[in-house]
Amino acid sequence: MKLLPLYYFTCFLFISNFVNCFSQENTTSSNLLTTKQDGLLNNWFQKDELQDSIPGISLDKWYKQNKKVSKAKEIIVAVIDTKIDLKHEDLQNQIWINTKEIANNGVDDDGNGYVDDRNGWNFLGYKNGGSVVWNRYEFVRIVDEWGSLFKDKTESEIVIQEKHKYLEFKRAHKLLDDENKFYKNWLKSLRHHVDVFPLVKDTLKHFFPQEDYTYQQLDSLYNKYKINDKSYGKRRNDNDKDLGALIFYMMVSLEVGQRTFEDIKQQEMLLDSIVNKSLSIEYKDRGLNEDQQKFLKKVSGNNNVNTTVFFKSLEENHSTMVSGIIGANRSNSIGIKGIAQDVKIMPIVISSHGDEHDNDIAAAIRYAVDNGAKVINMSFGKEFSLHKKWVIDAYKYAEKHNVLLVHAAGNNGFNVDENPYYPSDVDYENPDEVVENFITVGSISQKIDSNFVSEFSNYGKKNLDLFAPGDKIYTATAGNSYAYDSGTSLAAPMVSGTAALIWSYFPKLTAKEVKQIILESGTAYEIEVLIPGGEGKKAKFSELSKSGKVLNVYKAMELAEKVSKK
Repeated sequence: MKLLPLYYFTCFLFISNFVNCFSQENTTSSNLLTTKQDGLLNNWFQKDELQDSIPGISLDKWYKQNKKVSKAKEIIVAVIDTKIDLKHEDLQNQIWINTKEIANNGVDDDGNGYVDDRNGWNFLGYKNGGSVVWNRYEFVRIVDEWGSLFKDKTESEIVIQEKHKYLEFKRAHKLLDDENKFYKNWLKSLRHHVDVFPLVKDTLKHFFPQEDYTYQQLDSLYNKYKINDKSYGKRRNDNDKDLGALIFYMMVSLEVGQRTFEDIKQQEMLLDSIVNKSLSIEYKDRGLNEDQQKFLKKVSGNNNVNTTVFFKSLEENHSTMVSGIIGANRSNSIGIKGIAQDVKIMPIVISSHGDEHDNDIAAAIRYAVDNGAKVINMSFGKEFSLHKKWVIDAYKYAEKHNVLLVHAAGNNGFNVDENPYYPSDVDYENPDEVVENFITVGSISQKIDSNFVSEFSNYGKKNLDLFAPGDKIYTATAGNSYAYDSGTSLAAPMVSGTAALIWSYFPKLTAKEVKQIILESGTAYEIEVLIPGGEGKKAKFSELSKSGKVLNVYKAMELAEKVSKK
């Protein structure tokens, strides 16, 4: 899971070159948009296309017509993700409790191999209660682990059995080189920003003694005082400190939510960690212990799944946002309304800054299955997978136990039929699906026009199953708050919540049937849309996913009732 969206870095990278990237929108679920509710926008995804002219999932329509339905069965939804805000007001009574486990007595009361797992498990945890903060990206691990096999070799020197592995190594090596170059340049630019920021603040006090300026006021000041000569539009060097440049520095800072020197220093610290940890061959993140190397079912960790760090741009928000969409309390008249009321969220932690380990992914799936989850939400992903077989075996374990897996398609804006994105129900060496209990979800916006598919969303006629709303979604965030955010990470829990709702009323359906119901009942849109990352190219919306549809709760519940009667 990457720390921040690429555009966020790009804005800062070119500060000293006066590149204006303010028109860009947030494209991942790690950069929050606002905490202000905005009328209809804050629940647009729950609306109905025919009744409201908004391409939502028709959730409100179903609830309005089913106010007197009999009590539903409680469904456990595992959220494999980051830590979660267990004390959030809108998640009270919605978190799974392992009733067979006595809290914090240091004993594995239920004998499941996990001591004191009262609310879930943290596979990144240490015995002292702490947790892994930084992981390397998977492509760095591949370059490190396979370097001795393939370094300095040409394709002609590789035996046929190792050809795919060799090509993955080359792809990983290229990405590592590109990312290192980009982030090191960004870090250099940010450090200049740190140096000049005190001067910026001091200069602006002349115009705003109370430092109460807004972006619009700075923009007016910038246009008034900027140097009006032919050389002004040219790129400047890092020592440029004229008044226009100083004003522009603060405009950029305000646009990306960094008003204080402490904000800038924190960002410098985070970026330094990306360069020197997540992208470093030398940095050794938590390695595999002896049990993990043998890939036994039980792995290390602790029971600390609760986040206590509330930075609005960090991953600590992620699980809370995802869980809020699935199961925020619908009856407490505060905050938001989740898709399904009769759910319990099972938090399972495997995500930190960097990429998830395949052994953690597999172990988390098995933990969820063994402890009663019917739906597993996986709003994380990576472009490489070092141990795909471990993960695929876990899929099959879930399939055997009639558990549905739901995965976010990713925010790279590419075709997942051509560009690998993991975890996936295909292994890309053999493109056939390995299981029938896996749904991959892309993101749409509220605009029924050429911008219907979110510009950041991955897509694929073969490997992406359907779309759901994932653009400007209002949801719960850590620190007992709420915010808008965007990303396929928020589209996937729409499907997970719908699956839980279906099962809560029709518990005899199989995971395969629930998947088919969700795909078949979606709403079709006969429009042409811009292909994400396609540089202006268009395609029929129906050609960007297997179903060619958008999630529709109302139709899914109707179809589920028909199928269950059969």
